[in-house]
Amino acid sequence: MAGTTGRRRKRKLKAEINVVPYIDVMLVLLIIFMVTAPLLNLGVDIDLPQSDAKSIQEKKDPIVVSVDRDGNLFLAVEAGSNEAVTAQALEAKLRAIVNQDPKAAVYVAGDATANYQRVMDAMVLLQRAGVEKVGLMSQPKQGAAQ
Repeated sequence: MAGTTGRRRKRKLKAEINVVPYIDVMLVLLIIFMVTAPLLNLGVDIDLPQSDAKSIQEKKDPIVVSVDRDGNLFLAVEAGSNEAVTAQALEAKLRAIVNQDPKAAVYVAGDATANYQRVMDAMVLLQRAGVEKVGLMSQPKQGAAQ
């Protein structure tokens, strides 16, 4: 028996990490994020009132302040980037934008079912932030000639 203990080989420890399973997990996660990213809803559903007003053509994306039916405020500086903001944060951000570009186009998109007072409060915030001209957004009427 003494001979068998001497014959045992001492195994050398491997100091390398097998990264193949990690790469597989990362590829699966990448595919999942690529599929789900377009499905994320980045906007806020606002049911704009309808009017016969003609649309305005601008080269630059306007700044849009949205008021939903519950009176919550949202700010979209770029197309597709809607972020929920408080009244104080909205005023501060718009003041900074107006300081950089005094002629920035700012529009208010108030939900058709929103309280009129909430839309007016948003317009007062814009006025306090130094915005000189404010436009109101609407949907074209159904069946109206373009």
